[in-house]
Amino acid sequence: MDATTDSDLIVDHFPAAWRSMRIACVTETYPPEVNGVSLTVARMVEGLHRRNHDVQLVRPRQAAEADPDSAGRFQEVLLKGLPIPRYPSLRMGVPSKRTLIQLWTHHRPDVVHIATEGPLGWSALQAALQLKLPVCSDFRTNFHTYSQHYGVGWLYKPIMAYLRKFHNRTLCTMVPTEALRRELARAGFHNLAVVTRGVDTVQFDPARRSETLRSAWGVDRDTLVVSCVGRLAREKNLDVLLAAFEAIVREQSKARLLVVGSGPLRAELETRCPQAIFAGQRTGDDLAAHYASSDLFLFPSLSETFGNVTTEALASGLPIVAFDYAAAAQVIAAEEQGVRVPFGDSEAFVRAAVALALDGPRRHRLGQAARERAKELDWESIVQRFEGVLAGAIRQGAVPSGVPLTSGLRRAA
Repeated sequence: MDATTDSDLIVDHFPAAWRSMRIACVTETYPPEVNGVSLTVARMVEGLHRRNHDVQLVRPRQAAEADPDSAGRFQEVLLKGLPIPRYPSLRMGVPSKRTLIQLWTHHRPDVVHIATEGPLGWSALQAALQLKLPVCSDFRTNFHTYSQHYGVGWLYKPIMAYLRKFHNRTLCTMVPTEALRRELARAGFHNLAVVTRGVDTVQFDPARRSETLRSAWGVDRDTLVVSCVGRLAREKNLDVLLAAFEAIVREQSKARLLVVGSGPLRAELETRCPQAIFAGQRTGDDLAAHYASSDLFLFPSLSETFGNVTTEALASGLPIVAFDYAAAAQVIAAEEQGVRVPFGDSEAFVRAAVALALDGPRRHRLGQAARERAKELDWESIVQRFEGVLAGAIRQGAVPSGVPLTSGLRRAA
């Protein structure tokens, strides 16, 4: 029995909490910060709270933020944070082990869940181990792959060594896809459990399509609008997006590109594609309207652990072209809701984008199927799975530092 199967035995044996739990959730990003990790963590926290658990949310204080929120069975603990270079609107935590030991000595949680692996996450891990608290973690961001996009590929091995050390000291590491579980298992990560992500099909809905918004973009009913949503950064593989759109325009001269998001590459992209619609960062119903008011979704990223925008596009009724990995591999059946092309095959991506751009009936058929697929991605069942992992960790209890965690899981199984 390999270690990656062990944790699933624990989860399956305890599919849901048997009582109310006291859960400390530690994250270095949270709304109103806009990224896949922050939004997913918020969904999990809200879901646990709705299921009558006491939730303590520990995170860095964001710029100009008011006092922490504490109501009923929810408590927010805001700690010092620093702006992230190149992303001044985002904050990262600072080492806070002593503070967390004091906090959890006086208000001892049943389990600590660490959503991010930064300085605050590392401090939380050290504090939890010292206090012999059960601790679980998430693997949510491919920091190790980002090094390839910023000219520091030599950091890949030390980053992976740090991440492996971090996660292997927890009772369970949750990952969003089966493919990522296999990849990390090959890299020496243990105690992995797949807990995928859902989508809000009330907020993201084809019914939010707005001809008023399309008119503001300067397009009519017959104009093809190709969209992409996400951070405008080097690791998002946006050269392939531009190549695909340029190929589409050669066949459909009226087509427009809609880019939703912000980031350090925005100015460069505006120069390279001046005819595109750069909508900036959008949230809530406004974001949902931008999705639904486009006609074809292209997602060229090769650096995701999941990619929430994929499921948001599905829920918005958009046919999708994406590489065959992360969320696309997990939730899109080939040729049923979109087109998956081989990982890293940029030419295949461009060809698939052009083919869908030229075939309106096929786009319509795939878009309808995309919406139906999204309805199956229910957040409630995903929160229940997450709850089951935490309950299993509590049942197992803390593992002393230095003890191989796989052996502990086997004894419990």
